[in-house]
Amino acid sequence: MSATEHYHYEECGLDHVYLVNGFTKSQTPYGEGIAIKDVEKLHEAIARTIIAGPQPIRGQELRFLRKFMDMSQKTLASLMGETEQDIFRWEKKREKSVNGAADRLVRVIVGQYLDGTEIRPFLERLAELDQVEPSDILLEDREGHWKQAA
Repeated sequence: MSATEHYHYEECGLDHVYLVNGFTKSQTPYGEGIAIKDVEKLHEAIARTIIAGPQPIRGQELRFLRKFMDMSQKTLASLMGETEQDIFRWEKKREKSVNGAADRLVRVIVGQYLDGTEIRPFLERLAELDQVEPSDILLEDREGHWKQAA
């Protein structure tokens, strides 16, 4: 199959997704129509490919992943300990890579979402840490084992 036979799947919001198969073309009174098999599973495959890839996540991919998880910019920002404006700026710069730490955190969030593991409470707890004053760590020896003091 030549590259011209692939379908450039721009409807997902990404510039670089092409389908080798899993779609049918038909003529309609309004022009050529495309039917894509199991779009939900296709989007899952796109998400998995993005987070498993070696290249940094770009703005357009961040937007795709956020929308795939049905998450607002505000919610994603909160989970990442970022501002809503940060998410907006990253998504607006479609070809620019998201910074290193944010890139890794997005991969974790999406990976947990795909695997059905609930990471949100953990991330919300981490976000709260920015608002807590540092405190001393108190430890005590209890029967030969060091534990946090009560």
